[in-house]
Amino acid sequence: MNGPTRARPLVLAIEDDTPTRVAIVRLLTASGIDTVEAADGRAALRALHERHPDAVILDVGLPELDGFEVLERIRDVSAVPVLMLTGRGEDRDKVRGLDGGADDYVLKPFSGEELTARVGALLRRVRQDARSVAGPYSDGEIVVDFEHRAVLARGRPVRLTPIEFRLLAALVRHRGQVLSPAQLLEQAWDDPTGVGADRVKFAVLRLRRKLAAAGVRDEPPPIETVRGFGYRYLGD
Repeated sequence: MNGPTRARPLVLAIEDDTPTRVAIVRLLTASGIDTVEAADGRAALRALHERHPDAVILDVGLPELDGFEVLERIRDVSAVPVLMLTGRGEDRDKVRGLDGGADDYVLKPFSGEELTARVGALLRRVRQDARSVAGPYSDGEIVVDFEHRAVLARGRPVRLTPIEFRLLAALVRHRGQVLSPAQLLEQAWDDPTGVGADRVKFAVLRLRRKLAAAGVRDEPPPIETVRGFGYRYLGD
């Protein structure tokens, strides 16, 4: 799903609580970001299809289709960056969202500065991805085409979210080198706060699952966890 060329970025804000949704729209508008609003999951999916936003803010507690169901349906059709809003202390929501393909999360109640910083980080990555061009990487397991943002595993295409692609790209560009969660947050997320290393763990788990499903060996996995230090790509 490719969106049209726009002078200003467009964010889809999915939140059923009207005061919270209005506050999000005002914050983003003040930061030079256009918005489209949705108060429930079905309206959100229609807006996603019709408007092709550059990023999505998705509340967990939606009527009818909850945030996790909406996230699953988004990931069926789009790799658009998704930031989830979760209740403070609801660790299960954070884990489930990250494991389901969310790129980031913000805890409620949130500050305007934090929300705009995290949305801005997602949008910067979208722009950088569009400009990034490099020769392909290839080994006995995978091919990574940086220019076209495509991955083949044993000749089979692998669908990755933007975060998953950037994570894999960072690892293969530093093949054999251990990258810390902080380094991966900087390279794959452009994290504005330097917190949230659990995002790396869940993104690595998703990436391993997708590569294994496409035929890449899983024993040992090509992405190795080096306990206490980080992760490295081994390849063949």
